Order: sequence, then C-alpha cells, then structure tokens
Amino acid sequence: MKSQLIMPQEFEVFYVLPGIRREMALAMKASGKKQTEIAKLLCVEESTISQYVNGARASKLKLNEKIKAAVAESVRKVHDNVSLIRETRKVLSLLMKENVTCELHKVMAKLPDDCNVCFKR
Repeated sequence: MKSQLIMPQEFEVFYVLPGIRREMALAMKASGKKQTEIAKLLCVEESTISQYVNGARASKLKLNEKIKAAVAESVRKVHDNVSLIRETRKVLSLLMKENVTCELHKVMAKLPDDCNVCFKR
C-alpha cells in the first residue's frame, strides 16, 4: 500500500519543494538563463530542468499570480546555495501564508475540508 504522505513535512518534500524549484526554473529560463546555469543554481541535474520546462515533473503545485511574481523576484536574488535556501524559505513561507500548501495537502492526502492542523495553536 502506498503512503498517503499525511505529514505536512513529507508533502512539502515530495510536492511543494519540487514545485517551487520548477517555478524558479521557469522564471530563470524566462529571464534568459541557460538550462546548465539554472541546474547549477538550483542544485539539480540539467535533465531535471528539462523535465520542469516540459511539464513532465513537479506539475501538481499550481501557483497564483501573486506567488509567481514572488518567485520571479526571488530568482533574481539567487546566485549561490545560501541565497537559494533563503529565497526558497521565503517562497515556502508565502505558500503557507496563502494556504496554498494546506489546500493542496488536503486534496492529495484526502484530509477533511475543515482540517486546520497547521494553524491550531
């Protein structure tokens, strides 16, 4: 039996982080960067960038225009591993604030619509 990835942290690793990388790759490509440079900046293989660009990988995460704009702003600041981590964290925080991560997690993990575990204090 396949795991449902019920833990939000697992879900982020399998779906959200690759989705952010994909959006970053698309934004970098749109800015004129070559796939080899994008792969180096995102610390992935060049074949992964090709799959992101062609929609064959990490396509479950759908982002609204506000978040896409934030990603586009973030990629302008990525020039090494530290800046990649910092900018990825910013995007992750925005996804949580906008409930994008939670809404997708509810659907993918078949959680109840009224789930609020991430916000319960």
